[in-house]
Amino acid sequence: MGNQVEKLTHLSYKEVPTADPTGVDRDDGPRIGVSYIFSNDDEDVEPQPPPQGPDGGGGGLPDGGDGLPLPSPQPYDPRLHEVECSVFYRDECIYQKSFAPGSAALSTYTPENLLNKCRPGDLVEFVSQAQYPHWAVYVGNFQVVHLHRLEVSNSFLTDASQGRRGRVVNELYRYKPLSPSAVVRNALAHVGAKERELSWRNSESFAAWCRYGKREFKIGGELRIGKQPYRLQIQLSAQRSHTLEFQSLEDLIMEKRRNDQIGRAAVLQELATHLHPAEPDRLKPEELQNWTLTFCQGKQHLRQSDEARISQGPGRRHRLQISSWNRKRALMEKLVKYKESLEFS
Repeated sequence: MGNQVEKLTHLSYKEVPTADPTGVDRDDGPRIGVSYIFSNDDEDVEPQPPPQGPDGGGGGLPDGGDGLPLPSPQPYDPRLHEVECSVFYRDECIYQKSFAPGSAALSTYTPENLLNKCRPGDLVEFVSQAQYPHWAVYVGNFQVVHLHRLEVSNSFLTDASQGRRGRVVNELYRYKPLSPSAVVRNALAHVGAKERELSWRNSESFAAWCRYGKREFKIGGELRIGKQPYRLQIQLSAQRSHTLEFQSLEDLIMEKRRNDQIGRAAVLQELATHLHPAEPDRLKPEELQNWTLTFCQGKQHLRQSDEARISQGPGRRHRLQISSWNRKRALMEKLVKYKESLEFS
């Protein structure tokens, strides 16, 4: 099966398949991520530059409707725009982006200043608000090799940046890197490859493959056999996180890059909508009566289930049913608290 199928649109978090048929994760557990089998991300779409004034400045910017110019864009801050996350393959952490206090690894620099920090074989990431991050391999002599517009190109770093700030990101992936000469050789060997000759969906997968040489970064590098060994753990706050599961590393990278493109605030909003759906404030009298009857029947069922479990004794069937009973008991306890809150409100 080839890759000539039209590009799939990404589903919102609310539409992502979950283990619960109602579409809501009651236990906030892992969920299966979206598959991007035939999809590339949109980093190749050229961003529209802001209108320029006659002197090359921002004089041509539209006003805010009352004659006043719109506020100038704020400096790029990774902690405001990027999503803090970790990637696991089974129980092994293979990628981590952290904004821990005192960490300067994600600081960004102008392209001119970034040149002073690059060494041959380094991975470079260019970032900007509302754009996909763009990765490249620094090969020396102020030049990088990168996948751009469906072609592997050799460009000057300042040209490849397109005015965006950048940083060296050798430490994000935790795989063992190849030697700097091997990284440069991998990158230069594919200069000129385009379209059907490409084995990578985006610039990050290409640059990471050059540095680590792992087939997981290539298109179809892993079999999709129904298992989800990869987990993307998105940090919601200092104490809370949410986890998505994926069949392959390339699918996970696509989702991670989409999160960086839409921004931290949008990702948190999507997850908040999914994890905390709106609930009715109060029940109507007839609904409360039906609820009370259901609660009493459920409580009686639990007592009968406990008696059956005791009389049945240990065994495989017994072990399989314990988790079901525990879930029902937990549900009944939540219903009791909710009923009491209705009666005393």
